[in-house]
Amino acid sequence: MSDTPETDLSAETFLILRDHFFHPDGGPAPFQLRDKRNTQDDPLDEYIAKLLDAEFRDGVKLAKANGPLITPDLVAYRPASCERASKQELRASPSSILGIEIKKLERQTSGKIARTSGLDYNTTPPCGTVRIYDHNHAALDIKGCYLFVCQESVPKKRKTYQLTALALCDGNLLNKDFGYYLSVIGPRSKEIELGTYRDGANRMRPMVVFPNPLGASALDHQATLIHSRDDVDLEEPNLQKAGIIERTVPDEKSPGNRTFYCYRSSRDCGPNSGLFRERDPFPTSKHSAGTVMRGRFVLRLPETDRR
Repeated sequence: MSDTPETDLSAETFLILRDHFFHPDGGPAPFQLRDKRNTQDDPLDEYIAKLLDAEFRDGVKLAKANGPLITPDLVAYRPASCERASKQELRASPSSILGIEIKKLERQTSGKIARTSGLDYNTTPPCGTVRIYDHNHAALDIKGCYLFVCQESVPKKRKTYQLTALALCDGNLLNKDFGYYLSVIGPRSKEIELGTYRDGANRMRPMVVFPNPLGASALDHQATLIHSRDDVDLEEPNLQKAGIIERTVPDEKSPGNRTFYCYRSSRDCGPNSGLFRERDPFPTSKHSAGTVMRGRFVLRLPETDRR
């Protein structure tokens, strides 16, 4: 076995994605996708999985979720490292194993990324630690990251697309509360025997909304790796630090800031490029505890006395 330290899997993943989906000068590189078969089918997820599986080196393997509605979408891992590590070690070892969830966005006709003020994460909150299960169905908690991409059609070219923004983010950028994550993904009760005929059910499913990093102007039209470490560029010479993002923690018990470091391919950074610095750059909408009524069907009828 080589004595060379194992590299961070998010850095390896990012460089593969950046070099495939973007030209050396940073412009989007077109690619083709097969047709979508059904609602849950995602050709881009499949394309990315095949790409990473083919490009990973040094014993890195890739596993894909074995069905729809399973998170994360992908897990990159080094079998040899995982075999000799304890569960506690694997939880904090992104050089050994890493979960990757893919979030695909579109661009509005205005040119802005869609859903900038908040993205649906369905029934699974984002988190820097995610839970998977081993072959014995025992829980295994691992580092989680999120791949946000803006996919656009290439005009006049059927089945041809391009990514015009890409960000691979440490899940802690979005949420670090693993306890909350577990509280949402765990078993839930549902209401049954509803309605006149008692054959209805209410699954009581949560639908969580968290920030969309591509809503930040500093990350649009770029390929960026966002990491909690400030020295990834020392480990990987093809990366260069491009900026810093700070997030405010308003918790009354432990307020403060969390700092994350933005890296880009050395090809995308000039020798004199300065670092951007952003505090809480993700657009958000104002949330209220109440929910909004479903849309009302309004029909304009002749004026009569309907009191």
